[in-house]
Amino acid sequence: MMVGRRRPDPEQGQGSGISIGGNNNAPNQNVVGQNISHVYQSASVQGAVDVEAVRDLLTSFRAEVERNEAGLASAAVLRAMADTVDTSLAAPDAQVGVLRGIAQALPALVAGTVVQHGGDALANAIAGWLS
Repeated sequence: MMVGRRRPDPEQGQGSGISIGGNNNAPNQNVVGQNISHVYQSASVQGAVDVEAVRDLLTSFRAEVERNEAGLASAAVLRAMADTVDTSLAAPDAQVGVLRGIAQALPALVAGTVVQHGGDALANAIAGWLS
């Protein structure tokens, strides 16, 4: 029997290397309630994103927000952001900062909601279009 020694925590090793999308570096929880550590989300935009792709995702996101309005605490804010994106796409040179801000803020607003997938996709597309 060894006194004072314990088995190292499994969380101290390297990450799992699983990519689940988005930009998040927080512990996740699986469906049975066990913590899963060292799972990092990352997103990359492959190839050029054109304004039409952003508009298509914006249209889809707006429809998702409208369908799920009753269950969204921030539906009014999400609609206002969608309107701002729409307006900003018409004059992108003057609105680059606004679009960047929306691309950064949108994932936090939709996290854990039924519109998370669409909101994250829109934010990634805006970021890809601006880069």
